[in-house]
Amino acid sequence: EEEEEEEMVVDPFTVAGKIDYEKLIVNFGSQRISEDLLRRLEKLIVKPGLKLHRFLRRGIFFSHRDLDKICDLLEKKQPFYLYTGRGPSSAAMHLGHLVPFMMTQWLQEAFGVPLVVQMTDDEKFLWKGTYSEKTGFDLDEYRALTVENAKDIVACGFDKERTFIFSDCDYVGAMYPNILKIQKSVTYSQAKGAFGFDGSSNIGQSAFPAVQAAPSFATSFPIPLKNFSSDVSLAPCLIPCAIDQDPYFRVTRDVAHKLVPKAHPLGGKPALVHSKFFPPLTGARGKMSSSTAGGDAPTAVFLTDTPEAIERVIKTHAFSGGRETAKLQRDLGADLDNDVAFQWLTFFLEDDDELDTIRRQYGSGTGHYWNTAAVKAKLVTVLQDIVARHQQNRAAITDLPDWFAVRPLAPPHVLQS
Repeated sequence: EEEEEEEMVVDPFTVAGKIDYEKLIVNFGSQRISEDLLRRLEKLIVKPGLKLHRFLRRGIFFSHRDLDKICDLLEKKQPFYLYTGRGPSSAAMHLGHLVPFMMTQWLQEAFGVPLVVQMTDDEKFLWKGTYSEKTGFDLDEYRALTVENAKDIVACGFDKERTFIFSDCDYVGAMYPNILKIQKSVTYSQAKGAFGFDGSSNIGQSAFPAVQAAPSFATSFPIPLKNFSSDVSLAPCLIPCAIDQDPYFRVTRDVAHKLVPKAHPLGGKPALVHSKFFPPLTGARGKMSSSTAGGDAPTAVFLTDTPEAIERVIKTHAFSGGRETAKLQRDLGADLDNDVAFQWLTFFLEDDDELDTIRRQYGSGTGHYWNTAAVKAKLVTVLQDIVARHQQNRAAITDLPDWFAVRPLAPPHVLQS
C-alpha cells in the first residue's frame, strides 16, 4: 500500500512513483498528441513508404507543444530543424537512452531536416563531477564519455550530411551570445521555481539551464544551419525529449520572443514532443537509470550486453505481471500495466499485429503467449536483435570527428524539392 501511495515526482533530476501521464499533461500545460494530429503528420512524410513510427502509433510519444504549428509549416513547404541531446554520464548507454534518438532519427528521415545534438558534458560535470587533491577535477572524464556516447548516437542511423553533434565544452563560444540573453531574461527566483535550486546548488548548476536552452535558437548555429534559409534567425525548432526535460523548455518558451525577430513563425518558441518513460526492469514505475544498474538487481539492459547477458537479465530480473499460479494466470490473465516484458515490447516490437496478439493472449491467459515465460522469450529475441544491430553499426564507425566538424549541413528536403 505504501508503494501504491508513493508520490509522483517528475522533474529534470528526479523521476519517481507511479506516473500519471494525464496528470502530467495538466500539470505541465502541454497537449495530448491526438489521432487527428498523427494523421496530419503522416500525410506530410516526405520519404516514400515510411509510416508513422511505432512510438507515435502507440502513444509512447504522447504529449506536445506546438507540433500542430510544425505541421502548419510543413504544409506550407516551410522547414524546421531538430534538436536533441545526451548527458554523458556512463560509457555504456542503455536501451532507455535509445528512445529519444530513435524518435529523432525517424523525424529526420521522415521530413529530411537538419539535426543538432548537444552533448552536455558540462552538465554532468556540474552535477556529478568530483575533485581530489591528487588528481584535481574529473572534467576530462565526462569529455571522454561524450566521444563514447556519440558513437552510440551515430549508430542510430542519422543522416551525416544533416547532423551536427557538439560538445558544450568545445562549442559553447558560438552559443554564448544566446546563453547570455537567456540568462539575462530569467531571474534566479524563476530558475529556483522551475528546477528546485537551493543553497546547496553550485553556481554552475544555476546557470546551466540557459546552456540547454540555447540550441533552441537557430542563431546558435550560424555555420551548421547556414543552408537552412536566407535568414537563419527565423528557423523553427522541434525537440523530441522525455517529459521530465520539459521544465527546461517551458522557461525557454517564456523568454523566446526576446531572442528572435517578430517574424519568427513560432514566436521563437521551440516545439516539443514528449515521450513516456522507459520503465526499469524492477517495475513499470519511474524510469530506467544507468546509475542504479549493477549488482544483483540490474535495472537496465545495456547496448554493450551480450546475447547471453540479455537473456539472463530479462528472464531473471524483469518484473512480471503474471499471476502466482498457472491456474490464476489461465483464469485472470496477466497485469499488463505492470508487466515489464510486455511494456518493453510496446517500445521495441515493430509488428502491431503481433503485439496485439501478445496483448490479448497474455492478458487473458490463453494461446501461445499465455504465460510470462513465453512473453519474456519473445522480448529476449527482439532485444538481442536490436542490440546486435546496434553493436554492428557502432563497430563500423570510422568517421566520428566528421560528425563534430563545424560545417554547413545539407539544406532541408523541402528547400531541395
